Formats: sequence, C-alpha cells, structure tokens
Amino acid sequence: MGNVTSGAAAPDAAAPVAVITGASSGIGAATARRLAAEGYQVIAAARRIDRLDELVTQITDTGGQARAVACDITSDESVAALRDQLPEPVTLLVNNAGGALGLAPVETADLTDWRWMYEVNMLGTARITQALLPALERSGRGTVVVVGSTAGLAVYEGGAGYTGAKHAERALAETLRLELCGRPVRVIEIDPGLVKTDEFALVRFRGDTERAAAVYAGVPDPLVAEDIADCVAWCATRPHHVNVDRLVVRPLAQAANHKVHRRE
Repeated sequence: MGNVTSGAAAPDAAAPVAVITGASSGIGAATARRLAAEGYQVIAAARRIDRLDELVTQITDTGGQARAVACDITSDESVAALRDQLPEPVTLLVNNAGGALGLAPVETADLTDWRWMYEVNMLGTARITQALLPALERSGRGTVVVVGSTAGLAVYEGGAGYTGAKHAERALAETLRLELCGRPVRVIEIDPGLVKTDEFALVRFRGDTERAAAVYAGVPDPLVAEDIADCVAWCATRPHHVNVDRLVVRPLAQAANHKVHRRE
C-alpha cells in the first residue's frame, strides 16, 4: 500500500492538490475527473490500484493532472504512507470512501457488518483527516469535504448499522468545524440521497444483482455520481471565506429517505 503511480504529464507545482478517497469507482472517480478539470492535481486514493491507474489515464489523456495511490483508510500505516508522499500545497481532502453492508433489522443484524461500516465510514474519515490536517492548514486555504449520506440525517428500518455509522460521521464533521474555528480550514458536509452507481447497492447486498437493482427500480432519474461530483466541485471552488456547512441533495423523485416516487 502507498505506492504512487504517476500520470503521463509532469505535475504543475503551482496547482493545488486534492486528495480523494474511494476514488476507484462511483462518486470518487467522478469527483477525481471533475476536480482535475477544475485545475487540481488529483491524488486518487483507494485499495484497487488497477482501477485507479485506469482513472489516471482517463484524466491525463484529457490534459488533467492525476496520480494514483493505493491506500486503505482502515490502516494507520497505509494512511501514513499516503501522507508522507503528498506534494504541497494540499488544499482539499474529499472523504468519499465508505459503504454499507446488509439491510437486516437490529434483532438479527450481523454486528461484524456494523463494525466494518463504522471502521470505514467514521474511523476511516477520522484517520485520514487527522493525517492531512497539518498540510491542509499549512496551505492557508484548506478544505475538508465529508461525503456523508441522508442516512446520517434520518434512520430507516434495516439500516441501523449504516445510519449509525453515517450519523457518527456527521457528528465528526460538525465537531471538527467547531474545533477548527479561527483556523484556515473549512469543513463541508455533502449528504446525497438516492444515487445510482455501479457498486454501492451491489456491495451492500454482497453481489445480489436482483436486490441491488430493486433499490432503483421504477425511480425516474435517480442521481448519478457526476451529480455529486458537481456538488463537491461547487462547494470546493467557492471563495475560501464561504463555508457550505451542509449540502443535502436528492433526486426529484425522493422527498425523504422513506418516500420515493416509483413508476408502475
């Protein structure tokens, strides 16, 4: 873990650095592409280096700057290796890595799944944020983006493990904002609702394609990864004195976590 694969183009030392976790697919990959288009040096971090290499090639072939870093945010050593090789100024950290496992009620839930969700969603965000905060502060214009979920705002049946982890991640973001008041680092929380990506539901249901497809069945125009990448880029590129504390974004068809319009 921690080895860097460079893109084809030499980096522009004057360009700000954006680190994106969970960049090998979905929202993370879309955010990497979008931020590269905005002029950032993108450090795309995830466990699957082969997927990251493909992403970096896509970005550099279109004139952007990107490098891939194999990083497991549940590992202190892996996160430290990432931190120690970053160019500066690091101005943006996008905490995107996360995920859900299962949809079992509290009565029968596998607490191993709950432990994994807390480790990845909450502790992983805390671990890499701790590691990068000194560099973000040194930049004089740092921004921490936490990609949470509307699951961090309201609970639903079968979701206690995931909603609990996302509520904890929201508490982390809110607390960090209080603790950094007066220092040059913004904390922005973006909470998506129903987003159709290739992997989120598949991972949740352990590869059960029918259950994964049912999540989005009949929903007209669910959000896609690029919609959330657009939100990240908009928040991150506001003048630095503007802090978007929380941006909640859902598809038009979703009025709340439990109320989604589906076509017959």
